Amino acid sequence: MKLILNITLLACMLTGTVFAQQDPDRESPAIQKQKAELDQALAVVQQKLALCEKTYRDAQTKKIKYDTIGLGAWRAEMAVLKAEKNKEQAVFIRRHPDYFISLLALGEVIGPLPTDVPALKKLFNKLDKGLQLTATGIKTKAALDKFDAVSIGRMAPGFSAPDTSGKLVNLSDYRGKYVLLDFWASWCGPCREENPVVVKAWKEFNGKNFDILSVSLDQPGKKEAWLKAIHDDQLTWQHVSDLKYWSNEVAQLYAVSSIPQNFLIDPQGKIVAANLRGEALYTKLTELFGGRASGK
Repeated sequence: MKLILNITLLACMLTGTVFAQQDPDRESPAIQKQKAELDQALAVVQQKLALCEKTYRDAQTKKIKYDTIGLGAWRAEMAVLKAEKNKEQAVFIRRHPDYFISLLALGEVIGPLPTDVPALKKLFNKLDKGLQLTATGIKTKAALDKFDAVSIGRMAPGFSAPDTSGKLVNLSDYRGKYVLLDFWASWCGPCREENPVVVKAWKEFNGKNFDILSVSLDQPGKKEAWLKAIHDDQLTWQHVSDLKYWSNEVAQLYAVSSIPQNFLIDPQGKIVAANLRGEALYTKLTELFGGRASGK
């Protein structure tokens, strides 16, 4: 046994590999007690979230058919409440750095679109070292490192991807311009709702050293649906996709697990903003180029 341990230690030293510890039993009384404490800490904000969700859904069921009226306001209200929940979870994590449930809560706080990766990494580093070396801990750190690589201030990772005709397009082709790297798909309802906003931004700012490169997460065998959506939504800029759905190589490179999502890259290739939706896109582009977008 001692020989095996020594060989494992030597392998770690030579390769830098971290061997994960097994996660504790999530159904054990100890972990369930931790979960009960977390649930109690989040009870008030969870009630607010449930009420907000119910109010919107009830309003929709009273209509003859679903529409998007009030959708933006509801999403904004939910975003505020989710931010409040994340804040409460962060407080809980700091108070209980030795709780496995704190590590799970941190994963929820990180989510698909973390806005302050350095703060989240500090929060992770405050956790008990044993928790950091569990399978979940190692996976959480890997996710944070991946998000950190595409956070604001980082150089945008380079890539090439096929356009609608199969010709490879390189991100480096856009060096010297501001470029909005826009992730979407023809099957994505929120993406299609956002497309008119992106079209207006394109019409207003594309003559001011601004361009757009859209990356579609359309599915294998669905090229015609992708092309039709481009035509129907009048997206007259460059488009690329490997038609691999969520396995899209560019999406994986940019840690994209939720769409629509975008990154604004400056002429030097640095990420200067991310997840600019609705008015936020106009505000940022106006800040960079001056003037107001059309229709505003």
